[in-house]
Amino acid sequence: MASLRHPHHLLFLLFLCFSPLAADFSSAVSDSEALLAFKSSLKDETNALSSWENTSSPCNGEVANWVGVLCNKGAVWGVQLENKVLSGTINVDALKDLANLRTLSFMQNNFQGSLPEINKLGVLKSLYLSGNRFSGQIPGDAFKGMLSLKKVHLAQNGFTGGIPASLGSLPKLIELRLEENQFTGAIPEFDHQLQDLNISQNALTGPIPRALTNMKPDSFQGNKDLCGQPLNACATPPALVSASQPNQPTQPAAITSKKVPVSGIAVMAVISGAATLAILLAVFMAVRKRQNRADSIEAPTPSNLQKKSGIRDSDQASQASSDISGSMGKKPDGTKLSFVRDDREKFDLPDLLKASAEILGSGCFGSSYKAALVTGPIMVVKRFKQMNNVGREEFQEHMRRIGRLRHVNLLPLVAYYYRKEEKLLVTDYVERGSLAVHLHGHQTLGQPSLDWPIRLKIIKGVARGLQYIYKELPSLIAPHGHLKSSNILLSQNSEPLLTDYGLIPVINQESSQEFMVAYKSPEYKQLGRITKKTDVWGFGILILEILTGKFPTNFVQKGKGNEEDLATWVNSVFTGEFSTEVFDKEMEAAKNSAGEIVKLLKIGLACCESDVEKRVDLKEAIEKIEELKEKEGEDDFYSSYASEADAKSSRAVSDDFTFS
Repeated sequence: MASLRHPHHLLFLLFLCFSPLAADFSSAVSDSEALLAFKSSLKDETNALSSWENTSSPCNGEVANWVGVLCNKGAVWGVQLENKVLSGTINVDALKDLANLRTLSFMQNNFQGSLPEINKLGVLKSLYLSGNRFSGQIPGDAFKGMLSLKKVHLAQNGFTGGIPASLGSLPKLIELRLEENQFTGAIPEFDHQLQDLNISQNALTGPIPRALTNMKPDSFQGNKDLCGQPLNACATPPALVSASQPNQPTQPAAITSKKVPVSGIAVMAVISGAATLAILLAVFMAVRKRQNRADSIEAPTPSNLQKKSGIRDSDQASQASSDISGSMGKKPDGTKLSFVRDDREKFDLPDLLKASAEILGSGCFGSSYKAALVTGPIMVVKRFKQMNNVGREEFQEHMRRIGRLRHVNLLPLVAYYYRKEEKLLVTDYVERGSLAVHLHGHQTLGQPSLDWPIRLKIIKGVARGLQYIYKELPSLIAPHGHLKSSNILLSQNSEPLLTDYGLIPVINQESSQEFMVAYKSPEYKQLGRITKKTDVWGFGILILEILTGKFPTNFVQKGKGNEEDLATWVNSVFTGEFSTEVFDKEMEAAKNSAGEIVKLLKIGLACCESDVEKRVDLKEAIEKIEELKEKEGEDDFYSSYASEADAKSSRAVSDDFTFS
C-alpha cells in the first residue's frame, strides 16, 4: 500500500490499465491458444485433430507436434488440413492471432456457406479452399488490402455472382484457380499477368481482359459467352460491354442479326432433321456392333502370369479382369481414345474391348491389363479410380502435357480415356517387366541377377529421366512423385523406363497422401509438406534398394512402434567398406569395383538426408553419379578409403561426403 502514496506510481498504474499498448500486451495470445480457439469452431467427425491439445506446443523448432500445422523457427506459419472431413466455421478471428501465419489450406473438406472474411489475414500469402461446398456471392472487396497474397484456389465450390474485382489489384498474385463454380458476368481487369489461371466451367461473359490474353485457351473453357484472345474474336467491340460494375452479371454484347428468308428456314429444318436421323441411326448401329462383339471375344494366349479372360465380361472371366469391361460398359461418354502421340497405330475403345487380356497386377491405384489387339500392338491399360475429383478440361490438359514428354528413359503415355468415375491410361507393353521383379523375384522366375554394370546403368538412366522431367515439368513440386522399383521397367538392353510420373496433380489428394512415395518422405511426416527435393529422397531410397537388394517397405515397425526406413538401416551398419552385410550378396563378384560402389552408396545416403536443407539437390547428385565408372583398380580403392576402414559411426561416414 505504501507505493500508492506516490502519485507517479498511481499515474503509471492508470497508464498501464488504459493505454492501447497495455491492452495489446495483456491480450497477447499464444499459437496454441489461437489454434485451440480455431479448433473449437470446427466439426471434426473423424477426430482428425486429436493431437491438438493444450498439453503440448504446436511446434518444436521446425517440427510440428500437431497434425496439419506447418512450423518455422518454433512458430506456426501454415495450417494445412486437407481431406479431413471437416465442417463448421473457419474462425478467421482466431487465426488472426497467429502472427506468423502465411498459408492456409482447407481443400477437400465439407465447409459450406459464404467465403470467410479472409482479408482480416492481411499478411497471408497462399489460400487454398478448393473442393468444399462454399456458395453465394463474394463481395467485390473481399481481398482488398491483401498485398502479400500470391495464390488463391477457390475451385470446385458453388460460388455465384461476379469474380471479386479486388483480385485484379493484388500486386503479387500469380495463381488464381476458380474453375467449376457458378461465377457470372465479366472478368475484372488485372493489373499484371498471372503465371497460372483457371476460370473454366463457369458462366462468365464478355471479352477477356488484356492482361490475361497470354493464358492457354483451356483456362477459359466452359464459358460459352467469353470472347477475345486466346479464344475467338468478339463479335462486337469490347467497349460495348459494360465494365463499370465488374462484379455484377452483365449481358453478352449485342450481336447484329440478319433476317433469314422463309425458304432458308425450311432448308435448315430439313438439314436438321436429317442430321438427327443420322445420329440416331449411328447410335443404333454402334449398339448392335457392340452386342455382336460380346459374343466373339478371343481367348487369352498362354502366359506364365495369372490368366484372365478378355477385358469384357464372360462366363469364365474372374472379377478382377471384368472390372475394366464393366466400367467401360456403363454408358461410356464416348468410344474414342484420346491419343497424345502421333507415332503410334491408332485404335479405339471397341478395339480394346475386343482384345484378349490378362491382368499384370493390382496396385494401390487400380489394375493394369496387358491387352493384345486383334490387329496391332500389345498395349498396357491402367485403370484409375482415384482421379474423380479432377475436371475433364484439367485432366485432358495435363495428359496432353505428359504426352509431349520425349526421353529414352520415360515410358511414353500413348492415349487416355476419360470418364468422371474413372480414367484409363494406355502405354506400350514392356516385356521384361519391372526393376522390382529383377531385384527381388528373379530367382523365382529363373532369371539371372543384375550385375554391377547393369545396376549402375539403371541408376544413371533413372537419374537422366528424373533430370528431364524436372526440366519439362517445372511447376510440379515433385515431378515424379511415385518413384519406386515397381514403377521402373527394363527394356531389352536394360535401359530403365520411368512410369507413373507426373500424376500428383490429377490423383485425388487423399489417395496420393496415403499411397504415393512422395508422401512417405521425412519432410511430409515432419512438416506436412513435400518439396522440390522430395523426389531426390525417393531416388536415394531407390539407389539403396538397388545396391543392398533390400525391399524398402520391409523396414517398418521396429522397436516401440517406430518406423525405420532403409536409409536408417544402412546408416546403422555401413562402416565405409564394401561388405556383404550391406550390399547385395549377388554383387560379391564386383569387388574390383568396390570403390565405385561405395561412392554410389554415399550418394544414395546424401539423397536420403532427412533434413531437407542438408539434402543434396538433384543436379549435384546426378553430376556425382555420372562420374562413376564400372571398374576401378583395387589399389585405388584401398588408397582412397583406407582412412575410413576404422570408421565406426554411420554419421561420420555420411558427413564426410559433402557437395561443394
